[in-house]
Amino acid sequence: MNLSIGLLIALACIFGGYLGVSSMGETLTPTVAINALHHLWQPWEFVIIIGAAFGAMVASNKGRVLKKIGASMKTIFVPDSNGLAMNLELLCLMFELLQKVNRHGMKSIEEDIEAPYTSPIFAKYPDVLNDARLTGFISEYMRMMLGGSMNLGQFESLMEQEIEVLEEELRVAADAVHTVADGLPAFGIVAAIMGVVIALQSINQPSIGEKIAAAMVGTFLGVLLSYSIVTPLAKILEHNADVELRPFSSVKAILLAYLNDFPPFAAVEFGRKVLYSDQRPTFDDLELRTRDILRSGNR
Repeated sequence: MNLSIGLLIALACIFGGYLGVSSMGETLTPTVAINALHHLWQPWEFVIIIGAAFGAMVASNKGRVLKKIGASMKTIFVPDSNGLAMNLELLCLMFELLQKVNRHGMKSIEEDIEAPYTSPIFAKYPDVLNDARLTGFISEYMRMMLGGSMNLGQFESLMEQEIEVLEEELRVAADAVHTVADGLPAFGIVAAIMGVVIALQSINQPSIGEKIAAAMVGTFLGVLLSYSIVTPLAKILEHNADVELRPFSSVKAILLAYLNDFPPFAAVEFGRKVLYSDQRPTFDDLELRTRDILRSGNR
């Protein structure tokens, strides 16, 4: 929503200011406005700039990266899935698993972590279960805890390495789009230079001024596309990657706290603290849900 509003504000101010300057103190009538905007309509410069930027993106990225860019673009106008409700589910799931371990030992969750999609515990938290990567992350590391073959330092190091790799994978689309944004002003200059070359062939003709003005539109378009459209898109992709990564850091904090002998609720509180503040359940909400879990377990 913010992206749409921001783009509308930016474009309205840019083109509104342009029309205001173009009127030169005259009344801004529809005819004057259309005539002014007509000078900016240079479709072949769009072809040069956007085509060159797209070609450079295809040439500089592997197929898997291009697929990630395409998939990420679909999520730009979609609200974050990792919101308050999903994060509360994650914390409650981790609490219930650790509480079961506390009561009955690590062996008691073996069936749950070996087959999370048939587990009655995981089934209570569909938002977490729908995230296959996060579900796999939880299952794999709790399976390692069950095996008991690593010490705490090795366990923490392995989690850090996997989260670092995941971060690189999640950010690859944003980085690629940032690169396109950085290159667009240069492609605008390329289009402008090509336009000037054409204009200079008519240097002795009355139309020289109009052709040079048309050439300068290339520089305008390159900068406009870069800073008003593509850079905001890249920042949204970057933000989405950060939001998607945060639950993994939360799981890491919870498991490390539990392995350091903190009780389940205290361990889950460690995980709650690493979530973004606008997507972090309150202490009271988490306490209320965990009490319900304890009551249902005592029945």
